[in-house]
Amino acid sequence: MRLLIVDDDVELCSLLKEFLEREDYSVQCVHEGHAALDLAQQGGYDLIILDVMLPGLDGFEILKRLRLSSRVPVLMLTARGQDVDRIVGLELGADDYLPKPFNPRELSARVKAILRRTETKSNRGRVEVNGVLLDPGTREVICDGKAVEVTTLEFDILEQLMRNAGRVVSRDGLMESLYNRKSTPFDRSIDMHVSHLRRKLESSRPVIKTIRGVGYQFCQSPEDAVAG
Repeated sequence: MRLLIVDDDVELCSLLKEFLEREDYSVQCVHEGHAALDLAQQGGYDLIILDVMLPGLDGFEILKRLRLSSRVPVLMLTARGQDVDRIVGLELGADDYLPKPFNPRELSARVKAILRRTETKSNRGRVEVNGVLLDPGTREVICDGKAVEVTTLEFDILEQLMRNAGRVVSRDGLMESLYNRKSTPFDRSIDMHVSHLRRKLESSRPVIKTIRGVGYQFCQSPEDAVAG
């Protein structure tokens, strides 16, 4: 697996590179925003670890431009306590975030969780519910006959909801399954990604219902969205 670390802290990059290479990752580091965007757009990376504060282009601008052409998973590094950075990162399409300072083992766990999710599992069959078609083999989503661009994590959330259509999928269950960690009252990452999915899929009718205090339900028909 090839990882790209984007951070202007040279010493931190060196430490993380050494740590992650011991876990059999191939790691490349870059410390400036424009150079990072060029490398990321060339492709070939399985995951990008992206700091917010960078010279040249900041992490948000890099992610914004990258998402125009790529769905490569992105783990953002944010300053501890800066909730707005986490929200902006998720809005722009980050898969997860990790506040600084952090333990390298925590970073490794986050990386493994993201990569485990994004491995193509073509043996899973297609699923089609309420006008939405999801294909795990190609990781494509078609809604009412039109292709919908989704991030890697949005795809995985949607797949879990669609395969359990008509049943409630708990927020805690999604957190543990997708992030390999328990949810906290202040972690709104799942909610943000579901909000993005709604904007992309619900132009004609609701497809994802919020079950307050529990989780989410993918509607089997338009009527389900207003039932209950």
